[in-house]
Amino acid sequence: MTYEQVLTRLKRLANSENVAGMARFGINSKGTLGISIPTLRRLAREIGRDHELALRLWKSGFHEARILAGFVADPATLTEAQAEQWVNDFDSWDVCDQVVALLEQVPFARKKIRQWAASDREFVKRAAFAMIAGLAVHDKAAADAQFEPFLRLVRRASTDDRNFIKKAVNWALRSIGKRNRQLNLRAVAVAKQIARIDSPAARWIAADALRELRSAAVRRRLQAPRRSIRVSS
Repeated sequence: MTYEQVLTRLKRLANSENVAGMARFGINSKGTLGISIPTLRRLAREIGRDHELALRLWKSGFHEARILAGFVADPATLTEAQAEQWVNDFDSWDVCDQVVALLEQVPFARKKIRQWAASDREFVKRAAFAMIAGLAVHDKAAADAQFEPFLRLVRRASTDDRNFIKKAVNWALRSIGKRNRQLNLRAVAVAKQIARIDSPAARWIAADALRELRSAAVRRRLQAPRRSIRVSS
C-alpha cells in the first residue's frame, strides 16, 4: 500500500465527533482525525511491516498517521536518530504510549530509557517510564537484576508532579511489581521508600502502587512462577 493510499484511507476514516471526545481524555487534537486504535491496528495488519512507509507517515504530522507508523515500522531497522526524532515529536500521551511498544523492541531500548528518563520534556520522560512498563510485561527473558536500575529511575522521578509523568512512573513501578513474586517484594519496598518523600506526587505514586501490589488479587496471580501480567496506566 502506498503512502498516498494510506493517507487517503486515514482521511476517509476521520470523525470530528471522536476528536472532541478524545480531547476530553487529554489527547491533543492538533492534526487528529478521530480514528480508533482498533481501526488503526486493522489497517496496520493490512499494510504489514513497511519501514519506509512508517517514516513518511511520521513526517505527515497527522496524529493517527504517527500511531500507525509505530505499528508498521521495523524495530530492527529503526535507527537511534529516528527514535530520537520521533520521541522529541511526541505531543500527546496516546501517541507516546502506542509508539513505545515499538521502541521497547529496539536493541538500544535500555540506553534510551536512561537518557529519556533524565529529560525535562514531559512526553520524552513519559516515554522512558512507559518503556519500562512495557519491558516488565514483554521481556520475559530478562533477569530480575535488570530491573534494579529501573527502580532507581522510578525513585528519582517520583517527585515530578506533572500528571503524565507521575502516572507513567506509577505504571512502571506497578508493572515491575507484577512481574513475579521477588520483584513484587522489591517494588513494594521501593514504594515504601517513595512514600516517605515529602512530595504530593511521590505520596500518590506510592499509595496507588502499594494498593495494587499488596492486593489479594495480585498476590494470588503471582503464585504461578514467572507469570507476567499486563497492566495499563
